[in-house]
Amino acid sequence: MTRTILIVEDDDVVSETLRVYLANAGFEVRACRDGVEGLARALEPDVDLVILDLMLPGLGGHEICRRLRAESTVPIVMLTARTSEDDRVRGLELGADDYVGKPFSPREVVARVQALLRRVETRPATAPATIAVGPIELDVWSREVRVEGRATAVTPNEFRLLEALKRQPGRTFTREELVSRAFGPDYDGADRTIDTHVTNLRRKIEASETPRHLVTVHGVGYRLVS
Repeated sequence: MTRTILIVEDDDVVSETLRVYLANAGFEVRACRDGVEGLARALEPDVDLVILDLMLPGLGGHEICRRLRAESTVPIVMLTARTSEDDRVRGLELGADDYVGKPFSPREVVARVQALLRRVETRPATAPATIAVGPIELDVWSREVRVEGRATAVTPNEFRLLEALKRQPGRTFTREELVSRAFGPDYDGADRTIDTHVTNLRRKIEASETPRHLVTVHGVGYRLVS
């Protein structure tokens, strides 16, 4: 099945370059230059991934990312000239799945898109359809998280991280193990990336400010307990 990629980028040269490379890789590609239009088109149900510039007319990339995550789990690759660690972390905190700095290699962007879609589509063949630990339940096939029976919106990366922890409840995982198990060996992420995802998850699945389920093992990593 052909996957559809939406490029939200106001630089026509960058947009066209990405369009050509992605189309040559077998993707259907759509593009727009305005942030308001980009948000509306990113919410279309047949869009499989969004490449999102940070600096856009009408509505900025961070705000688009925030609003998208309130309504959708579509994977987001942020594309921007801002490459400081704070900018990367802010994008991840808002729900972006990957971050590519300008200038970039179009082939690398295509590779990152392919890797992200593989991570989203991976399903363990013999895994149970539902995994429950305490009040937290994951439906592997619908990709839904429920806390005390209520559906809770999470990003694709947050879902994969929570799924990796729930497969072995009570076990302490190092950050490196979580990167490998949740995102795969080709994921270009750092320790602080995992910390950011854990912080976001806690806001969604914990009933109090003191974590009771997704706990930190200081000097090692994280574990999920019931």
